[in-house]
Amino acid sequence: MSLCVNTWINMGRWEADAAGRFRAAAMELFSEIGYEQTTVSAIAERAGLTARTFFRHFADKREVLFDGTERLQQLMVDSLSQAPAEASPLDAVAAAIRKAGDFFDDERRPFSRLRAVVIAAHPDLHERELIKLARLSGALAAALRTRGVEEPDASLAAEAGIAVFRIAFAQWVAESEVRGYEEILTRSLARLKALTAH
Repeated sequence: MSLCVNTWINMGRWEADAAGRFRAAAMELFSEIGYEQTTVSAIAERAGLTARTFFRHFADKREVLFDGTERLQQLMVDSLSQAPAEASPLDAVAAAIRKAGDFFDDERRPFSRLRAVVIAAHPDLHERELIKLARLSGALAAALRTRGVEEPDASLAAEAGIAVFRIAFAQWVAESEVRGYEEILTRSLARLKALTAH
C-alpha cells in the first residue's frame, strides 16, 4: 500500500489549496505513525501551515477522513432527482450511486484505501462511517418520496442502494483490486437485480 499512498501524497503536496495540503499531510502521518498518534499540530507542521489554519478547514483530525460527505450526498440526491420520471425506484437509486463514481476515480483510490484501513481500525470512526451511510440512505429515501414513491418502498429502495454502494466501495478499495468503481458497481447492481428477480 505504501507505494500507492506515496503516489497520492506526492500529488497532494502540489495542491495549491490549504485543505489539500492538510489532507495529504494527515494521510502521510496516519500511514507513518498511526491515527491515534497523529496530532493537529503535527499535521499542520507537515503541511507547512498553522494549526489555526487547519481549524478553518476541519473541525478536528477526524474530518480529514470525512470531508466531502455533504458534497457526495448532494451529488447523489441531485442525480436521483434528475432520473427520468418513468424510472423505477431502484433505477433512480442506481443512478444516484452510479454518480458517486465522479468521486471515486483511480487518482483518489490510494487515499480511499488508506482511509478504509484507518476507519476499520478505530470503532469510533467506524461508527461515524455507519452514521454517514445511514444519513445518505435517509436522504435518498426522502428524494424518492419527493418523486412520489411511498413508504416502505422508498426506504427499501434507498437501503438496497446503499448496501450495493457499500459493497462496491469495499471491493474498489481492496488492496489487489484493479477494476474501476463503475465496473464493480455495474456488476453489483446486476447481481441485485438477479437476486430480486427470483
